[in-house]
Amino acid sequence: MEIRAETVRLELAQTFVISRETQDWADVVHVSVTHDGVVGLGEAAPIERYGETAASTLAFVERHGELVGDDPFALESVGARLAEIPGEQAAKSALDAALHDLQGKLLGVAVNRLLGLPRDGPPTSWTVWLGDPDDMARRAAQAATRFRRLKLKLGGGDGLDLERVRSVRAATDLPLQVDVNEWWSLDEALAACEELASLGVAYVEQPLREDDPGGAELRRRSRVPIYVDEDCHTLADVAGCAEIAHGINIKLAKSGGIREAIRMAHAARALGLGVMLGCMIESGLGIAAGCAVAPLCDHVDLDGNLLLAHDPAPGPVFTDGVQRAAEGVGLGCG
Repeated sequence: MEIRAETVRLELAQTFVISRETQDWADVVHVSVTHDGVVGLGEAAPIERYGETAASTLAFVERHGELVGDDPFALESVGARLAEIPGEQAAKSALDAALHDLQGKLLGVAVNRLLGLPRDGPPTSWTVWLGDPDDMARRAAQAATRFRRLKLKLGGGDGLDLERVRSVRAATDLPLQVDVNEWWSLDEALAACEELASLGVAYVEQPLREDDPGGAELRRRSRVPIYVDEDCHTLADVAGCAEIAHGINIKLAKSGGIREAIRMAHAARALGLGVMLGCMIESGLGIAAGCAVAPLCDHVDLDGNLLLAHDPAPGPVFTDGVQRAAEGVGLGCG
């Protein structure tokens, strides 16, 4: 099989702010795998926090792409070979997505059909990025006309996080979840969760630092369910997350692809954990791969392509608050 990769810059419609960074653009890597003249496509959204960049993703694909082999249906073998090389999960995810897309095109079916899953998953949340309380409330009210649930970015470090939630709650009665991006201490999280429960927040995502020793205590004492993101990467992490959280956030860029994400979802279910599917800033191509896994999840946060000024690889259809893969074969992105 022939494998190619190129960097694509995604420009955001508006500056995106979370507790640890501000973004106006993101570089992703588009990967193609060609077999018998048919091209499968996938996208890598590297996460700098884990030492991954577009440059390192390109280098991985160029150096190790040959591990894909010659059989586009040998996903277990391909995954095992790639897993022997540490890191670069986003690159592995792109190769995995491209192979799923290729399979669908070779067989003439959509990827969700290959996986035995329906096309529809839960409605996606819209991310209200970090800002002052009044500004977040204004943006939440605007989004409420298009979306069925909202995700609020917290972790301002200014003592205003609860005021942000109060302001948004006053502006809309949509279901809310909050993402702290590792910014609270245990004491801050325990105090905040008391009020968040009264404000009807569905769950709190990653309130503590990754590997914080207070995770088990917070899980035990919090009145609001705790979901972990930075603490949960692959299947190997899921069992440990049952000790510190009520649910996990799966991202293909962390897991290494669709196949591993499905394993994680089933393992979480067996352990009584809730399952959330998240994303990075991605084009429609990256979101389409997420759409394939979404029906297995309780909560979905697949708005990465909706944040863009221009989508270079459109595909998913956003209707009535739900992201759906386009009709057609493979991932539906060309």
